[in-house]
Amino acid sequence: MKKNILILFAALWTANFSFAADIHVKTFRYAGPFALQQPLMVDSVNLSDKKFSVESLLDTPVNLDLAASGTPFSGAIVPGGNQRYNLNLLGFTLSNTGYAKATIRVGKLKHYELYVDGAKSAGNTLTLLPRTHNIVIKYLVQKGQRDSLDVTVSSDQSAAITVNDAQRMFSLDCVSDGKYVRGVALSYSGRYLKTLYCTTLAGGKAQWKTRISEVKTGRTIADTYDYVYWMPKTDAYYYTRQGNGGRLLVVVDVPGGRERVIAEKLPEGNFTMSPTADYVVIQKYNEGPKEDKEVYQILSPEDRQPGWRDRTSLERFDLRTGLIQPLTFGYHNVGLLDISHDGRYILFMTSRERYMQRPTSLRTLYRLDLNTMRADTLIKDDGFISDAKFSPDGRQILVIGSPECLGGIGKNVPEGRIPNAYDRQLYVLTIADRQVKPLTKFFKPSVNQALWSKADGKIYFTADDRDFIHLFQADAKTGRIDQIVQPEDLVTHLSMADGAPLLVFNGEGASNADRVYTVNTTRRQVTLVEDMNQSILKGVEIGTCKAWNFVNSRGDTICGRYYLPPHLDPNKKYPLIVNYYGGCSPTSRNFETRYPHHAYAALGYVVYVLQPSGAVGFGQEFSSRHVNTAGDGVADDIIEGTKRFVAEHPYVNGKKIGCIGASYGGFMTQYLQTKTDIFAAAISHAGISDHTSYWGEGYWGYSYSEVSMAGSYPWTRKDLYVDHSPLFNADKIHTPLLFLHGTSDTNVPIGESIQMFTALKLLGRPTAFVAVEGEDHWIMDYRKRVKWQNTIFAWFAKWLKNDPAWWNDMYREKPL
Repeated sequence: MKKNILILFAALWTANFSFAADIHVKTFRYAGPFALQQPLMVDSVNLSDKKFSVESLLDTPVNLDLAASGTPFSGAIVPGGNQRYNLNLLGFTLSNTGYAKATIRVGKLKHYELYVDGAKSAGNTLTLLPRTHNIVIKYLVQKGQRDSLDVTVSSDQSAAITVNDAQRMFSLDCVSDGKYVRGVALSYSGRYLKTLYCTTLAGGKAQWKTRISEVKTGRTIADTYDYVYWMPKTDAYYYTRQGNGGRLLVVVDVPGGRERVIAEKLPEGNFTMSPTADYVVIQKYNEGPKEDKEVYQILSPEDRQPGWRDRTSLERFDLRTGLIQPLTFGYHNVGLLDISHDGRYILFMTSRERYMQRPTSLRTLYRLDLNTMRADTLIKDDGFISDAKFSPDGRQILVIGSPECLGGIGKNVPEGRIPNAYDRQLYVLTIADRQVKPLTKFFKPSVNQALWSKADGKIYFTADDRDFIHLFQADAKTGRIDQIVQPEDLVTHLSMADGAPLLVFNGEGASNADRVYTVNTTRRQVTLVEDMNQSILKGVEIGTCKAWNFVNSRGDTICGRYYLPPHLDPNKKYPLIVNYYGGCSPTSRNFETRYPHHAYAALGYVVYVLQPSGAVGFGQEFSSRHVNTAGDGVADDIIEGTKRFVAEHPYVNGKKIGCIGASYGGFMTQYLQTKTDIFAAAISHAGISDHTSYWGEGYWGYSYSEVSMAGSYPWTRKDLYVDHSPLFNADKIHTPLLFLHGTSDTNVPIGESIQMFTALKLLGRPTAFVAVEGEDHWIMDYRKRVKWQNTIFAWFAKWLKNDPAWWNDMYREKPL
């Protein structure tokens, strides 16, 4: 009996406690020696009345990065030097897959300092966030001095710590820091490429730069910190700069680099260069009427938005004479959409509100003849169009809009079903007879960006195709649509050369960062121009991403994918994190995402991402399920998919499943907890808890509800607005639920989290609420985003790994 008690005691002890263990660092990278001289003693003491000490030479700055590229060293005696004083560097890496406190002991070195990730450590005890850390020992030895080396790392989380891994862990800085492509564009002939880069430094400072290069050779022609744009019909670019009398418009020839000023006193405002390069159209800002700042009238729901009363109008600026011709007059907003190839016509759109009928916002499309100032109304009071462009010959218009635009000619849903207004379609309108051809009525992907090539007359567009964004070519005459096969999951920025059958795009994927490609549209030849991924992920180890689809109980194929930790052990059990949006857009395969899935996997989670009913990119019928369902179907898909995924993947711990979503996905997180108990932890960022309060208080609450609750209102559909709101079902929630919200969120007001958090506190349920001061719907500030992301990691570690240390350190209990 006594023996059994001892065995039980030992089992309980090892199950709940971790033993500190020493990790001996055997190998290093060495840089040095760096010879130092004792300074001239002008005085016997310094300003602090202290005498010179040899140890003070340790403060001498030296490039710590030299250690990482130094020579391998594994001896017992540290390298020294032949000068009187010698500064040396020893470096190694330390990776920890969980939050840890560790002590680094540097035995038998007399004069040394410890640096972690470039920062001097105040002591030898460190708090280590999960990632790969660069450790540098900077030490000082005198000529002839022989110090032995004994470096150990001790931690109660030693099982999660390794030293000198061949590759570093994937962590948040892999997507928050570094150099990324933010735009690409081809010159008129297609010979030259403009690439806009943004480099984010550790700490958040951003540096923008534009490079002009030769497409064929990749040779850099020019680098500039100005925002530049290609001139029409020539290989030259332009930019603006301030002159004595106002803005100057400067043109730069490529490749010569000769600059010339083609216009002075350019009016303020955004502008578009005409294809004929003899005028620009200015988007003029007009300030609206002001109210008393303390007691004021709100004229409409939109009047709560800063700047809503301000309006834009159009004016033409002649580059030769400087004459400014007003093109529009009035109090409605006017937006320029395109200029015809011959420069004679402009295409613009106005908008107006009507509150008593869906859609409440109506748009009218005009073609204005700049020679006669006569305007033709092409589309009148259509609330479902979003963009339009001229065909190369100016006789047709390419329209982007929802299935309900243009009288519903592109609608393809079952009878009585309302389409999803975010499922965007392509239409061709012939100006002469106003005939409309729906190009994508039977095409499942949802259109993003579209260009009508002046070189070959074809339409090129990107579209959400399931959770991919693919590139397509359409023939306006025949209606034929073909996919242009290219190697990336997502095609992002897209540009075409006007004078050649060539386009350029940059793309990324679930497991790779930016790459830039050109496409010869005649031969469908895709050529890699630049691979940013090589530098962004250099030396970084990531797990694998695999597709996993299932057929739900309704017979639908639900698309998904999952991410695995590096070095997955199929005999172990891993906690699972389920991520979804559940709204209109698929949870995309972006490498730079709000939730960097590989970063979760690197911490030892399996991550399952699925695209439930209602998402665009799967056809109009599938996306229409978002309308007037208030989460039904979506929640069922997530619950069923999660159960099936766990059943088919034996290395997943079915008792430790977390879920996370934002915006509509935040609502879905809350709603799921009212319908199931399969989750051990949940996180709602900027989630909707009450459809009625969101409908009335969010800046776009009622207008978004025109999509999700089309034709339904709080006073007509209590079953949707009340019965499907998590707040009115709060008593069903028992899952530990974390609320995250920016205090300045104008889309989903922070009250949506406050009221749900209050409900769970009154019910005595496990919950927490973390607000991010000054942030809107997205957490954009670099420093705040890091803490926001670490909050997510810490919450999951607490509930899915039974490790509350990180959470307790970030949010210590307070005796209040």
